[in-house]
Amino acid sequence: MDELAIHGGDPVRTDPFPAWPVSSDAEERALRAVLASGRWSSTHGSEVRAFEREFADYQQAEHCVAVCNGTLGLTAALKALGVGIGDEVVMPAYTFVGSATAALMIGAIPVFADVDPSTHLLDPRSTEAAITDRTAAIMPVHLAGQPCDMDALLKVASSRGLAVVEDAAQGHGAEWRGQRVGALGDAGMFSFQTSKNMTAGEGGAVATNSADVGRRLYAQANVGRVPDGDWYQHEHVGFNLRLTEFQAVILREQLRRHPAQTRHRETQWNRLTEQVAGVPRLSMPVIDERVTAHGRHLFTFRVAGLEGLAHKKRFVRALAAEGIPVSGGYVGLHHNEAIRREIRTITGRLGRPEPVSELPATDDVVAEAMWLSPQTLLGTHEDAETIAAAIRKVLDHSTQL
Repeated sequence: MDELAIHGGDPVRTDPFPAWPVSSDAEERALRAVLASGRWSSTHGSEVRAFEREFADYQQAEHCVAVCNGTLGLTAALKALGVGIGDEVVMPAYTFVGSATAALMIGAIPVFADVDPSTHLLDPRSTEAAITDRTAAIMPVHLAGQPCDMDALLKVASSRGLAVVEDAAQGHGAEWRGQRVGALGDAGMFSFQTSKNMTAGEGGAVATNSADVGRRLYAQANVGRVPDGDWYQHEHVGFNLRLTEFQAVILREQLRRHPAQTRHRETQWNRLTEQVAGVPRLSMPVIDERVTAHGRHLFTFRVAGLEGLAHKKRFVRALAAEGIPVSGGYVGLHHNEAIRREIRTITGRLGRPEPVSELPATDDVVAEAMWLSPQTLLGTHEDAETIAAAIRKVLDHSTQL
């Protein structure tokens, strides 16, 4: 076999993968129309409201509030549901930092539960074990577009009287038992950051089936105003999280394109799965049979026997040198010093001990898991073949890393 590219050999591929994001003349025409209208803000235009209705329908939710980004969308959802200073929010540590900072920004405390090693998603049993009398909410994270075990998590939440805020940042179009994610719990956040399967560069949305929660979300995004209220009628304390009309028209076009792109991602996912089947040491997350639609945001996999995080980082660099866009994934928020420092600050001021999280399954996932960049799922059969060839090549030479 050829020498690894990272050591001077020829890479498996040099051709770029499909570009992301994808746009067309439709976005340009829509942007020009907003520009010419002079109504650039949602306070004066109608495009944000139209997108909110369309996206709510797409996710099978009754209500939707568009926001400036996903992290603050989570914060708004927590605050709308009454979560505040000193309350605990149980969530996985294997997630983007925004899941935790969303709670910290309102003085709430993220408490980390373990993941199911077979799915990499929040483990309901570990979640229940992490609940205390200070817990106010549970935050399932639909990682890579794969829904969590919502039956079990909703049962835990219901039995304890807890709110459920879904982090569906990567879950556009995903379904659990025929129902799209986002409004399975009390509220659910979606991200439109530049890497997501639906994007306006930045942005987010929060979905809910509760009219009351919808009104409170509106207030959180609109400086405490109420729907159809007067301009200076601020009945709540809220943020200014409004999406612009420019972003809304881009997202309306992205939403129209999303079903066809998802079908392509599904096809490519299946091609990749076939290509890497039987590769020694490689495994992929198990998909629960109750997942009736996967968001197909990331193709994730694990490589056993990497002998620690440092070796995994070398493996990822070697695979990237072969021309494959790949990430080593999350490092575990329970090890993030900035998050832990903020937790200590809040708990210290409250005179409470810092929550301690022992998460062996999460640590194993961090040591072994990685994922392909989202645009790889927009490729061809030949692209899938070169990805598999590159993985095999690096695995064959892994003792040299």
